Amino acid sequence: MNSPIRRLAVVLAATALSATLFHFGTGLRPVPWLTWLAPLPVLVLAPRVGARTAFLAASAAWLGGETTMWGYFLSTLQVPSPLAVSLIVGSALLFGLVVLPSRMLMLRGHPLAAAAVVPTAWVVIEYAVSVLSPNGAWWSLAYTQADILAVLQTASVTGPWGITFLLLGVPAAAAASFSARRAGRLRVAVTAVIILAVAVGYGAWQLSAPYGESSEKVALLATDHDGWAPVASPEGRALLGQYTARIPDLAARGTRVVVMPEKVFIADDTTLPVLAAPLARLATDHHVDIIVGLILQRSGTLRNAAIDFPADGSRPIEYFKHHLIPGLESDFQPGDRKAFVPGSGSRWGIAICFDLDLPGLVRDYRRSGATAIFVPAWDFDRDRWLHGRMAVTRGVENGLSVVRAARDGDLVVSDDKGRIRSEAHSDDAPFVSVVTTLPTRSAHTPYTRFGDWFAGACALLLALSLASLGRTRRAGGARHAPARESWMKTHGPGVAAS
Repeated sequence: MNSPIRRLAVVLAATALSATLFHFGTGLRPVPWLTWLAPLPVLVLAPRVGARTAFLAASAAWLGGETTMWGYFLSTLQVPSPLAVSLIVGSALLFGLVVLPSRMLMLRGHPLAAAAVVPTAWVVIEYAVSVLSPNGAWWSLAYTQADILAVLQTASVTGPWGITFLLLGVPAAAAASFSARRAGRLRVAVTAVIILAVAVGYGAWQLSAPYGESSEKVALLATDHDGWAPVASPEGRALLGQYTARIPDLAARGTRVVVMPEKVFIADDTTLPVLAAPLARLATDHHVDIIVGLILQRSGTLRNAAIDFPADGSRPIEYFKHHLIPGLESDFQPGDRKAFVPGSGSRWGIAICFDLDLPGLVRDYRRSGATAIFVPAWDFDRDRWLHGRMAVTRGVENGLSVVRAARDGDLVVSDDKGRIRSEAHSDDAPFVSVVTTLPTRSAHTPYTRFGDWFAGACALLLALSLASLGRTRRAGGARHAPARESWMKTHGPGVAAS
């Protein structure tokens, strides 16, 4: 086998390995430890091949890893084909572009900057997408680590961006250490080890705090059914009767709040009493708040609403979903006000499903004093884990508990550290209920106070890394030719001019 064929085989092998690791390490139900390894093969390859080959290999690896998302975007979310192509192919091209400056810095003798540019650039991209896209922070590598609690605690300081930084920073540092000379290798390795040790050590310290217990219990109640039921129809009345028949038993078990899913019913001002009268009576008679999700038609507009019928018999509390799913909820009018469960010793907020895909609203709730957030939700079944863990991550970011009742999804109660206190699948039985003690621990986090400061820090670090590349380029190619020749002799043939 001649040298060009051997080099091609190496390129294809590295690309295929990264694509496979991305495939299983990202997506709707990732294997978290594979996410750390996924970028490594193409990052190690990059300085050993030409710029075009490095770009194509990295882009192809990301694209191959995203194969499971095609069906999710096109069939489940019903995203228009051009948009789905732009999301998946565009992100692949961005990843390829991110690898190029890292390759150049590596070739020009800046291994620390080469290691830094990959995670900082990707954090900046993720943050920009979260700000510019109506989908918010849905698109982030951070959620792959939602079950690795020691890593997840980083979100309480940096938001999801710090976790993304670790996920790409570790393999980028490993690739730079593998290719650098001894002095550079030591600097990169020591820096990476210190950062990772601080992050994991902080996580372990956070998790050493005991579980916060309270006397308050919450219940989640859900059943899977297609669409939403007109509340005054026979179907709607039957469904309402099935829900209300189970609430007295939940209240008898000491429940303080019962949360039902999103869009269970549809009602207008004329038919709303059919829903409100029995729920308000149950709430008062059994001293339990009942939060139900429904579509509310009012004044010619549609609202995705959550209504809390208070235990003290006071006026129902209405919350309207702030962040609507692009396309699927284009006919709905968004809300702009927060809502809280009345009469609770602590302040408990109310939100709906997709609201928790965006960090800002939950952060605003925490700044307003909320210690827990109650969330009617409706998932798409196959994304039950991912969507539920996004909500858990919001709780860790801001130091509050999350109580989320989803149909076609998971019923989850988590504490301020992301520890799952109770969990059930909505399809475990015709009607599924979860009763658990509401965690009481809550504390303002650095992320609550300072917001997305880490994304800004990454933008600055990225600029400094690229500036070092620019300075090297201005210094002239001839000056660095001996260094490139020495690098090629050390690391093998096949490296194109940078």
